[in-house]
Amino acid sequence: MRVLWAFVKKEFYHIIRDTRSLIILIGMPIVQVIIFGFAITTEIKDAKISILDISKDNVTREISNKLLASEYFKLDEYLTDVKQIEESFHKGKIKLAIIFDEKFSEKLNRKEVPQIQIIADATDPNTATTLISYISAIVGDYQKKYVETSNLAGGIEIITRMEYNPQLKGVYLFVPGTITIILMLISAMMTSISIAREKEKGSMEVLLVSPVRPVTVIIGKVLPYILLSFFNAVTIILLGIFVFGLPVVGQYILLMLEIILFIITSLALGILISTKVKTQQNALLISMLGLLLPIIILSGFIYPTESLPQILQYISHIIPAKWFLIIIRSVMIKGADLGNVIIETLILVGMMIFFIALSVKNYKTRLE
Repeated sequence: MRVLWAFVKKEFYHIIRDTRSLIILIGMPIVQVIIFGFAITTEIKDAKISILDISKDNVTREISNKLLASEYFKLDEYLTDVKQIEESFHKGKIKLAIIFDEKFSEKLNRKEVPQIQIIADATDPNTATTLISYISAIVGDYQKKYVETSNLAGGIEIITRMEYNPQLKGVYLFVPGTITIILMLISAMMTSISIAREKEKGSMEVLLVSPVRPVTVIIGKVLPYILLSFFNAVTIILLGIFVFGLPVVGQYILLMLEIILFIITSLALGILISTKVKTQQNALLISMLGLLLPIIILSGFIYPTESLPQILQYISHIIPAKWFLIIIRSVMIKGADLGNVIIETLILVGMMIFFIALSVKNYKTRLE
């Protein structure tokens, strides 16, 4: 028993002295509980909307104010033309647009049925249906109070249109998300593990001090993963088209170029991780805990980032998958061109350059 107790004490001392293990054992569960607790929710808050108020009377203003006073909606802009709606959707600025019927108040007072048209971005069908239910409830509550106070029997009709995904197919949601997860994991995680394995065996140092230039070594290590990741992306897109009936509305060339950009960005991140670790185990832990969970939770794949607390929204900005997911949904499903996704593309380019620069710096420092 004494031997067992001594051995247990020794293991405790090892764990306490190993800062990385202590952080993983104690810190990671706390972080994960906080992230999951705030992120996993069916509520959607601060969804950006646009309003086209043709009537501009007291009733439409009151309904608009009630919508914006709730925690569910945030105004992006008041529109002046229906054509602006499609442009806002292409740029990913709004989740839905609300159009009030002309002479809204007059029709309601004449006991007619004025219409409120809701056009929702259904690339995420769950979010679209949830937001429409919020609007229906708020408008229904207003209508009930309006009828009671004005002694009128008029009603309000809500007409909905699901843009880009009228049948509310889940494939529109999971195919772009699956491409994002697979590209990130294969490119970043497998690259970091591969290079860490070479370092663990000692063969990486031999290669880097050989006559072959370090840049050539790195390119030779990552090029197979570029080709493999690109093949996987094309395969998933083809399965989405021919098996699940997912249309690709945008330009194929732009889509492929954006995929290659994201692959290189992910590879650069994987190389950066490999410069900071010495073993495959550490590379795997960092990749799984540092990449997989943020991709799923904070990228907007499953849960809208607008629903997250402000601090987590800021953190989501540094995740490349978030920006790529916006790009691939816009290009594939909405038919957006480069001008509509130029900001997200430039952000990915900036991240790629940043990761590559840091990786090169770390390798130079290590070689010295």
